[in-house]
Amino acid sequence: MRLSARGRVDIAAAAQLACLLEAFAPKPGNVSPGAGFGDTSYLDFLASAAAIGRSLGSASHPLGETILMAVRDTRRWVDVNTNLGIVLLLAPLARAAALVPPPDDAPIELGQLRTSLATVLAESTLEDARAAYEAIRLASPGGLGSVDSQDVASEPTVTLATAMRLAADRDGVAYEYATDFRATFEVGGVALRAARRAGLDWNDAVVETYLTLLAAYPDTHIARRAGHARAAEVTRAAGAVLDVGGVRSDAGRAAIAQLHADLSDPHNLSNPGTTADITTAAIFVTLLTGGWHSRHGGSDAAPR
Repeated sequence: MRLSARGRVDIAAAAQLACLLEAFAPKPGNVSPGAGFGDTSYLDFLASAAAIGRSLGSASHPLGETILMAVRDTRRWVDVNTNLGIVLLLAPLARAAALVPPPDDAPIELGQLRTSLATVLAESTLEDARAAYEAIRLASPGGLGSVDSQDVASEPTVTLATAMRLAADRDGVAYEYATDFRATFEVGGVALRAARRAGLDWNDAVVETYLTLLAAYPDTHIARRAGHARAAEVTRAAGAVLDVGGVRSDAGRAAIAQLHADLSDPHNLSNPGTTADITTAAIFVTLLTGGWHSRHGGSDAAPR
């Protein structure tokens, strides 16, 4: 694949900016400038955002190689897992964007991007799976556990997309691969564009997007670490926050603060990390499709 220098720079910049916008927004239960974990700080997420630019701008590399490069680059700066889920989501989106570089100064059309993404996922290989498995082992995500088929501790025997489909019922990132990024495009991206159209600034728009995703899907990171009942409880709580206005009302902001307190514990068992990752993917899609320069956050056009 041949990609112009401008195309590589734009994709890399959008990926880094998506990570920065997600990290800066005060999402309940996650790291932000005013909130950290015992082993992870806001600065770790800034370093991780900077680290992935080289790999995600290198769209000529195979998908799995891009994922592994991004995780290796992150590890040079950060000792803990800050962005494995983000990298797994942004890498195929970056490759999809590279297949449809925007003409002149125009943004990528939303439907084109998702159609291209479906092609990228369908064309994933066994080698992509091997590289992605190595990246997952290197990142060492907490609460991963083991499974009978296609466990990341062993060598894969299927393509990356197939491996993800096998894990889709227990992992939100894998669910995205299995559905051509349904939550990213049809929930997160829609919520983010709606928030921007309503006049919300990026911080509030990102928090509203995150809450919308959390209210729609029980967070699988919480499910792995604290159980499915706790994940379902957090999903109901996010819905209740939105019901009283979320970032758009004083009562909603008070509810957000209370939700953050409820999700905070010494072991981060109730950290909606997967929801934060999908929020980043939704921001990346919005940026790629013109959402930075447009107040209303890009096109809502359906795939053709």
